[in-house]
Amino acid sequence: MREARLSTGASEERGTNGEPLAECLVVGAGPAGLTAALYLARYRRRVTVLHDGSARALRIPRTHNAPGFPEGVSGPDLIDRMQRHGRRYGAEFRESRIVDAWRESETFVIESESGDRWRGRTLILATGLQLNQLPLEHDAHEAAIAAGVLRYCPICDAAEYVGKRIGIVGCTPSGGNEALFLRRYSDRVTLVPWGQLELSDHERAALTERRIDVSAESATRFDLSGRDITVEFVSGAYAEFDVVFPALGVRPRTELAQALGLPVTEDGSVDAQAPFATEIPGLYSVGDVVDGLDQISVAVGHGAIAATKAHSWLREQDGECLPPRAGR
Repeated sequence: MREARLSTGASEERGTNGEPLAECLVVGAGPAGLTAALYLARYRRRVTVLHDGSARALRIPRTHNAPGFPEGVSGPDLIDRMQRHGRRYGAEFRESRIVDAWRESETFVIESESGDRWRGRTLILATGLQLNQLPLEHDAHEAAIAAGVLRYCPICDAAEYVGKRIGIVGCTPSGGNEALFLRRYSDRVTLVPWGQLELSDHERAALTERRIDVSAESATRFDLSGRDITVEFVSGAYAEFDVVFPALGVRPRTELAQALGLPVTEDGSVDAQAPFATEIPGLYSVGDVVDGLDQISVAVGHGAIAATKAHSWLREQDGECLPPRAGR
């Protein structure tokens, strides 16, 4: 049966070069971008979503942090539901890797690695982030995630490992803080160096006080064996864990934001106000690329805010709002 689709009711416009002109372009099809697309489509806007199929949510075996799914939901299932929801109201989707963006004749232009271009009056960047991963072969890495022995988000997943053997890879202050966070869930928490041990004596003492083990040796390799993950150390000794949480940092995907002239924070993220507005009129940014809490619920909120702000900005540009009262 063909899926029902509601028309936006808006006529198609063309750019200066004859290309279709969207009222809004969205780059990225994770929870943030898909929520923005849904809201814009329901506002009867012409919205096109461009994505490269690499949304981080697609790698989630099952999350229990998505409101409304008490039994949990897999990332692919959630993304599929959200895409179908947006399509039902007229949002268009194109799979393409976008590599450049600029302003031209008061419109935003984005370009794919194959040279295809799209134009839009407004632009929402939902480009997400990349994880600094454990050094595992791709297939082994994805198998470890699927088996539940490798997790990258303590906030998302710690509640599923109460009382388990938990390893945190990365002996930095960030890793130490993750260990302290996870200590609430288990009394079997070990911090494992990857390379240098970057904790001060004071920081190590704080971990010891909370009965968190800090390995004296650096890890050299990781192996998935059955329902455990094995960490091998420099000396040849090894330890087994029910789950490992890498604390190796992330890399926000801000290349397009920077190409458009948006500044980034010290850690490489876009400013936290970007879902509301940026210094470039008509440009918004949402989801994990924005400085803040990297969670599905936050991404959904960002998408709703940016879509509504973009819609309101277009209304102002098109004279669809009452003029301001005198004296205000």
